[in-house]
Amino acid sequence: MRWFAQRALLPGGLAADVTFDVDGGRFVAVTPGTAPGEATRLPGVVLPGFANVHSHAFHRALRGRTHDRGGTFWTWRTAMYAVAQRLDPDSYLALARATYAEMALAGVVAVGEFHYLHHGSDGRRYTDPNAMAYALCQAAADAGIRLTLLDTCYLRGGLGRDGYLPLDPVQRRFADVDVDAWAARLEALGDGEVNSGGAAPGADVRSGSAVRAGMRVGVAVHSVRAVPRTVLRTVAAVAGGRPLHVHLSEQVAENEACLAHHGVTPTRLLAAEGVLGPTTTAVHATHLTAADVAALAGSGTGVCLCPTTERDLADGIGPARALRDAGVRLSLGTDQHAVIDLFEESRAVEMHERLVSGRRGRFTSTELLAAMSGHAALGSGDGGRLAVGARADLVAVRTDSVRTAGSDPEQILLTATAADVDTVIVDGGVVVAAGRHRLGDVAAHLREAIEPLWEDR
Repeated sequence: MRWFAQRALLPGGLAADVTFDVDGGRFVAVTPGTAPGEATRLPGVVLPGFANVHSHAFHRALRGRTHDRGGTFWTWRTAMYAVAQRLDPDSYLALARATYAEMALAGVVAVGEFHYLHHGSDGRRYTDPNAMAYALCQAAADAGIRLTLLDTCYLRGGLGRDGYLPLDPVQRRFADVDVDAWAARLEALGDGEVNSGGAAPGADVRSGSAVRAGMRVGVAVHSVRAVPRTVLRTVAAVAGGRPLHVHLSEQVAENEACLAHHGVTPTRLLAAEGVLGPTTTAVHATHLTAADVAALAGSGTGVCLCPTTERDLADGIGPARALRDAGVRLSLGTDQHAVIDLFEESRAVEMHERLVSGRRGRFTSTELLAAMSGHAALGSGDGGRLAVGARADLVAVRTDSVRTAGSDPEQILLTATAADVDTVIVDGGVVVAAGRHRLGDVAAHLREAIEPLWEDR
C-alpha cells in the first residue's frame, strides 16, 4: 500500500510531498520530495498516530451529566460509582466500543485502559473473572485501535490519618480479595499484543486463545489510597517490566492523608516501595513538591497529564514545564472523557502553563506532538513516528476547515481539533476515511450505549 501527503510532520520536521510505503503493517519507506503517482492521496497535513495513555472507558457515560450541581472531584465520584453499578460485560462492550471509536475519529490509534471495573455489581466474580477485560479487548478490536489493558490493583476504600478504610459497597466490584487474588487473575489474562487495527469489525476476539495470547497487558496501582503500602512492592514485582501506571497526587486530600499516615508524600511512598522506574507512568501528578519532581525524574518515571479532566473536576494545574525541564517523559490521556481530543489536551498543557507563568510558548510544537504520540508509556517503542520500521499509523488533518484555514502546517496543533481529523490509518489499515469511522454512525452508537444507563435516574 502506498500513501501520499503534500505535508507531513516527520521526525526531522515538516516535509513536503511525502510518499509512505507500507507492508506488513509497518512503514518500509518514507520518502519526501516525490510525485504522488498512483499513491492514495491524503488531505492536509499528516501526523503520527496519537496515543491516549489514560482512559476509563465507562466514564464516557458521564459527559454532560454531572455539571448541574457544582461540587468537587469527591461529589463527582458519586455519579461515577452509580454508572459503574449498571454495567455488565455486554453493556460495557457497547459503551467501550463506541468510546474507542470516538477516539479513533480523533486520531487515537492506541489506548491505555486503566481497568478496575472487574467484577459484578455485588462484588462477586463473573464465571470468567476477566469477562470485563475481554469486553474491552473486543471493543478495541471492533473500533480498530490497539489496547494496552492496565489491569488495576484496588484493595481498599481510601486512606485516612488513622489508616486504610474498608471498601464501600459500590467499590466492591473494583476490588480483589487480596493482592494474590489480583495477581492470579492478572496472570490468567496472559500477555502479548492484538493487532487491532487489522481486525475485522465484529471478529470475536473474546473467546479462545486470541485474547489470552494476544492482548497487551500492563499493570496499575489505583492509588496510594486504594493499595496498602505493604503490598506496593508486590505489585511492582508482578509487573515484571510491563507498563506500570498509577494515579498520583491528583488530589490535595490524597497528599494530606498520605503525609498524615505515612509521613511522606505519595511520590516518596512509591519511590520507597520500588514502584517508580522507567516502565512506570504516574498519571495526573498535579500536586507535587520540587522533591517529588526530582524523584520522578531521577527514577526515569514518565507522567501522563490529563488537563481536560483536571480542569473539568477542578483538580488543579500540574507542573508540566517543571517536569519536562527535569527530564520527565510526558504523555497525554483523556481520562474521564469530558473531551476526547488530543489536540485539546496538548493545547491545554501549553495554555495552562501560560496562565500560571504569564508567558507564551512554554512548549514547542515538537514537544506537544511527542506528548500526543507517547506510545512508549503503553509499552510500545515502535509507534508514534512517521519513519521506516515504525508502525504504519498516521493521521491526516484537514487544513481547509474554519479552524485550520490559513494555519502554518507546523502550528497545526494549536488550531486543529478532533473535528479536523480526516483519515486515520492503524497498522496500515484504514479505520477512519473522510471523517467517518468504519463502524458507521458513532454518535448513534454512543447514544444507544449511554442512554439506558441513565434510565429511571
